Amino acid sequence: MDKTAASAAQAVADIGDGASLAVGGFGLCGIPATLISALYVQGAKGLRVVSNNCGTDEHGLGVLLGAGRIARVTGSYVGENKEFARQYLNGELEVELVPQGTLAERLRAGGHGIPAFYTPAGVGTPLADGGIPWRHTADGDVAVASPAKEIRLFNERPFVLERAITCDYALVRAACGDRHGNLVFDKSARNFNPLAAMAGQITLAEVEELVEPGVLAPDDIHLPGVFVQRVVELTPRQAADKQIEKRTVRA
Repeated sequence: MDKTAASAAQAVADIGDGASLAVGGFGLCGIPATLISALYVQGAKGLRVVSNNCGTDEHGLGVLLGAGRIARVTGSYVGENKEFARQYLNGELEVELVPQGTLAERLRAGGHGIPAFYTPAGVGTPLADGGIPWRHTADGDVAVASPAKEIRLFNERPFVLERAITCDYALVRAACGDRHGNLVFDKSARNFNPLAAMAGQITLAEVEELVEPGVLAPDDIHLPGVFVQRVVELTPRQAADKQIEKRTVRA
């Protein structure tokens, strides 16, 4: 089955207002920048995003955030985006912060059909006890707070119940993919991409190199095509566009 889309615009065309999105990447490493840009042009709003972070003020999901198109974010790190902080503190954005390992496992569980799991992460903190502000009012009061979570003992040790995450769509980026949707990721760009892809009901993958089915050795495939519905081949210029959050070089 050939899953290639003619363009990123075609791939994101049916993403509607209020859709939930699992988005791969870590900071600006491995982000599906071309699909995000196409979604910005497409115009969908009120989006509910699940991602490790929300990009920076000028790149990645920060482009959608700055345009006021994201209504809710579930993530584990938001420290590089001043607009994110402004919207959250002014009641314009709902935010659920999740420990990074828990977020990864919630996405993996969603992709594998596991509805929930127990973890020791967060026991004895507001994450488990509830009361973390998810959304503020415009004057700084708490409009929506996180609920308390179920705690259960295993071998006399407490664990907190965490629910799996699934989304309407997933946007990911891979170094290489074939027309069947099998994907290979490059080193650290692998990060949250396979997990996000598994959690999406419809997964869109932008690939830096598109190959024919059979070229990728089975043992080299990081994510099988069963999890991917649409593949977008990037142009050389799009493939080379890789931003760095903080460039550090020797003096």
